[in-house]
Amino acid sequence: MIAGTAAVAGIGATAFTKDSGRSELALAAEAVRAALDDAGLGPRDVDGMVTFTMDTSPEITVAQAAGIGELTFFSRVHYGGGAACATVQQAALAVAAGLAEVVVCYRAFNERSGRRFGAGVQSREPSAEGAALGWGLPYGLLTPASWVAMAARRYLHTYGLEPGVFGHVAVTDRRHAATNSAAYFYGRPITLADHAASRWIAEPLRLLDCCQETDGGQALVVTSVERARTLARPPAVIIAAAQGAGRAQEQMTSYYRDGIEGLPEMGVVARQLWGSSGLGPADVDVAVLYDHFTPYVLMQLEEFGFCGPGEGGAFVESDVLPLNTHGGQLGEAYLHGMNGIAEAVRQVRGTAVNQVPGAARALVTAGTGVPTSGLLLGADG
Repeated sequence: MIAGTAAVAGIGATAFTKDSGRSELALAAEAVRAALDDAGLGPRDVDGMVTFTMDTSPEITVAQAAGIGELTFFSRVHYGGGAACATVQQAALAVAAGLAEVVVCYRAFNERSGRRFGAGVQSREPSAEGAALGWGLPYGLLTPASWVAMAARRYLHTYGLEPGVFGHVAVTDRRHAATNSAAYFYGRPITLADHAASRWIAEPLRLLDCCQETDGGQALVVTSVERARTLARPPAVIIAAAQGAGRAQEQMTSYYRDGIEGLPEMGVVARQLWGSSGLGPADVDVAVLYDHFTPYVLMQLEEFGFCGPGEGGAFVESDVLPLNTHGGQLGEAYLHGMNGIAEAVRQVRGTAVNQVPGAARALVTAGTGVPTSGLLLGADG
């Protein structure tokens, strides 16, 4: 068990842009140094690093660029954005097991000016994952939006809803981004009418249902709770962490399940987080839910038990749960969910731009439609 043994002690990021003009390695190194500065630590204190399998900046290269010396632990987590919270889980496990004392989790990419994930499948090496995608590619399912549109359409059909229900997520995210100076859409809120007027991308998804593409980097510092208490910032204690993959799981194309109007992999994560922490939906003060596409936010709320099946849109509209208070990936930046973890840390520290008064527990989730992960973070004491 890692509950209460480790904490996020530092967070740091680059500017979020559409054309960084810098290498991904430079972005990673800047984010790592910023996170260490935030924690009041130096490069020599770090002995562990965790990132994503698709990262172009290896742990040892980032270590060199950031001035970090010997490493006793390094790890990578697969499945794109689904890896976000699992990087912190890996770091916490290393700390709890005594494999490392200070672990940095990072993610940096030029996702707008370089490789654009939203461009979909263009060429890839043969693999089992590619074979799974291949069942849909000949029929035009070439992009993430088209893959999600299949599940979104089934969701609307199953619960008798219209596409406008997804707009509540977009409006909520952009409302928060509008007051966050770090957000790309700072000062630019939207209305439900704006959402309904935005062009179709892959029906029933409109442009404002799809997250932006971003150049930037984000890093997090994980260490023991005891050490974190001696550092510069209040610790964000890791109450619980989990990974999850469902039955008949594929990457974004899990169309051969009994039903595709939900996210069983997130249900696996939810059961673990609630079970290991003894907490439930009523105990969460703020939620930062992975929002690369709006329909999957509604499904996540339902999988975690905040509302019943098909009720996610009405739940978001009710505004009873502070959601994606940084603006999310639709409003702030698309950093594969790592910026969402940073926002959860700010909330439990009490330093967020859109601070939820008295926020003591934050739920964070990673990428949906793929094997995924989640965290419960809490204020110390």
